[in-house]
Parts: sequence; C-alpha cells; structure tokens
Amino acid sequence: MSGHGHHAQADHGDHEVHEHDRGLSYDLPVLARRRMIRLLAGASLVPLVGCSADDDSTSSAAASDTSSSGTASSSSSAECATIPNETAGPYPGDGSNGVNVLKESGVVRSDITSSFGDSAGGKAEGVPLTITLTVVDAASGCGTPKTGAAVYLWHCDREGNYSLYSDGVTDENYLRGVQETDDKGQVTFTSIFPACYAGRWPHIHFEVYGSLEDATAATSITNTSQLAFPKDVCETVYATDGYSQSVQNLSQVSLEKDGIFSDGYDQQLAAMEGSVDKGYTATLTVPV
Repeated sequence: MSGHGHHAQADHGDHEVHEHDRGLSYDLPVLARRRMIRLLAGASLVPLVGCSADDDSTSSAAASDTSSSGTASSSSSAECATIPNETAGPYPGDGSNGVNVLKESGVVRSDITSSFGDSAGGKAEGVPLTITLTVVDAASGCGTPKTGAAVYLWHCDREGNYSLYSDGVTDENYLRGVQETDDKGQVTFTSIFPACYAGRWPHIHFEVYGSLEDATAATSITNTSQLAFPKDVCETVYATDGYSQSVQNLSQVSLEKDGIFSDGYDQQLAAMEGSVDKGYTATLTVPV
C-alpha cells in the first residue's frame, strides 16, 4: 500500500522547509486516489472506502465514534468504511525514510513519553494524553475487533519536533511505540499532547499491522492513517506553559484547509475527555 509519501513539514525554529521535506506533491497522489475512489463509488463502480464526499458535512461517519465537536456521533449507513489511508510523513521511523525504530528492543510498550534503549534517555514534557485506538474489521460492519493485530504510533513533541529526525532530538526515540491489540481490538498509549507546528493541523500518525511480528519486522503494513484533535481541546491545551508557539500556528490552519484532513476527517477526529490538570484521553475507532 502507499501511505509512505512525504508531507511538507516546516522547520520548527525558523519555519523553513527541511531539505528532506519533499512537499505536498508527495501527498497529492494519495489524496487524488481517495477522491477518485469516491467518484467511482458515486457511480456504483467500486465500494466506498474512506470518506464519502469532499464536503465534510456529508462525509461518512459509519466507522467513527466522533463528530466535529469531538463527541459521539452516529450514522444511518449500514456500511463500515475503512480508515482513510494517509501519508506517513517524512518522520515515520519505520525504515521507509532512514532510521528504523521498529526493530529495536523496547519499542513494544504502552508508555511512550520517554526514550528507550541506547537513546539519550530524554522525556517528552507536556499535558498528559492517553490514546486508545480500537481496531475493528471493516468487512464485518465494524462489529468484530481485530485481535492480535498491532499498531505503531508516533507524533511530535511539545516543541513540534520528531524524535530520531529533528535537530536536537536525533538521539531520542520518545513518542514512538508499538502495541498488540487485545481481545477488544484495543491498544492504549500513555503520551503527551503534541504541538501544532507550521502548516499542519495537530495530529498523531499510526500504522496498523496484521500482527506484532509484522510490526517489529517493519513489514506488511495494512493501513497508515492519522488522528486529528478537536479545535476546542487544542486551544485549551495550547494556552498552557510550553505550547506558546502552537497558539500562533493553530490560528493559521484549519481542519478544512489542512493538506491531509481537508477532504474529510469525520473518521479521524478523536473523541476527547479530560482536562489540562488531570490529562486528556483521546479515543478513535480504526476500521481496517
């Protein structure tokens, strides 16, 4: 599958584009393919996967437990759409763009706030965030959990930097981890709320594998996608110490204009609970 295109990422100090940030052109084939699928689906030529229309108000939420406000929503559709495939971006750490953290001992873990192994041993600071993804079988109408699958999840830190890649944290591997789904199809990661860096809506990357063995061998990815955060929660978190740059960056982007989520984000918008003081929980159903 494709999912390993490169998305333009801005330098978090001076907002200049890194040399290895190849630009939106690497995402366009993914986005164009999704739009073509929707066009064909409208002509009853192929089954619908992903979001059902460019207009977010009509996007299918059959496989989602969230709405634009981050609360539970429902759909009258009897079909279950698979999670939209997205680019893994230029900082996947899965071997597709340089370093491969998936083959390192210690990557299978639930708490991803600190680095592991021979890395520098740093810890990512920020508002506590617990992420729970529920992987389900789309072919079963989202009613059957995918037990024994695996999820690799990663995201930027409070400053907008990605471990293994960004200047100053190339020796770190925090905010990256793999887990096997339980009998409910769930994985839960303990982390921190990511920054909003220039040009992108706040998000988390994840890849789904058929098994833990596949994940730790960095092979046979079944789905690559991204989780988005509701605007009101982002604004609340970014008003706290350490996230000052995210305030300005968030004011310059929107879900509707984001290069990844602009063609529909209902299935990728997390349901949120919690507070700055107690920490937040983000939950998302991931049909594959």
